[in-house]
Amino acid sequence: MGKGEAAITAQASTDNLAVPATSIRVRKNGIEFRSDNPIETWTEMTLDFFSPFHKGRLHCNGVVVACLGNRHEGFIVAMLFTNISETALHILTELHRPQLEN
Repeated sequence: MGKGEAAITAQASTDNLAVPATSIRVRKNGIEFRSDNPIETWTEMTLDFFSPFHKGRLHCNGVVVACLGNRHEGFIVAMLFTNISETALHILTELHRPQLEN
């Protein structure tokens, strides 16, 4: 993990995913990330992430609204935030400001 990168841990029911900060895209109301395995649409997820500029773990909840791809190339998972603090959202968007999209 390089300077300025956040570590992301995503949890869906009993499955845990480690998502490198370089494979997430921050959107206005959520994030997209790569996964080796598909995640069902409407799956509720919990995200914990760590920022090199903030002490402690930041936390948010969301729901998967899309999962596109295949087992050979991987999947792009789109998650809509359902619960995120203003602090967590601010830090997440600051870490990924250059690629922030609608």
